[in-house]
Parts: sequence; structure tokens; C-alpha cells
Amino acid sequence: MKKIEVLGSGCANCVRLAANAKEAAGIAGVEVEIVKVTDYADIMAYGIMSTPGLVVDGKVVSYGRVPSASDIVPWLSE
Repeated sequence: MKKIEVLGSGCANCVRLAANAKEAAGIAGVEVEIVKVTDYADIMAYGIMSTPGLVVDGKVVSYGRVPSASDIVPWLSE
């Protein structure tokens, strides 16, 4: 199971990113756990300066934008 973390305040972009990640998991046929990280200190610990951020198994793969589900699929197979 892959762990996906969505870093952000819970804004509309964060919600959309979580939905795209869930859709990508379905496309890739990968079981995922999606965790929303909203605490600013926890977000800063990843070293990103803009949200939303996307972390797959502890690795930051995107920040400052909302990647599409098709963008996320390859990150789930790494």
C-alpha cells in the first residue's frame, strides 16, 4: 500500500489534489492511504514553499500546483 500525503490548508486546490490522487490510484490499480497534512510546521518539514504539495511514500513529487490524475499515475509506480 502506498501512502499519499496531501500538504495544504484544506483549500479547494488541496481537495482537488486529493481527488486526483484517489483517481490516479484507481487508474494505476494501486491501493493507497491518503492523508491530509494541514499543520503548517509539518508541511514546512518537507521543505516546500507553496501548497498544495503531494508526497508519495515520504518523497515530495509535486508542490505549488494541482497535477492531474494522469500526471500522478507514474509517481505511484515508482
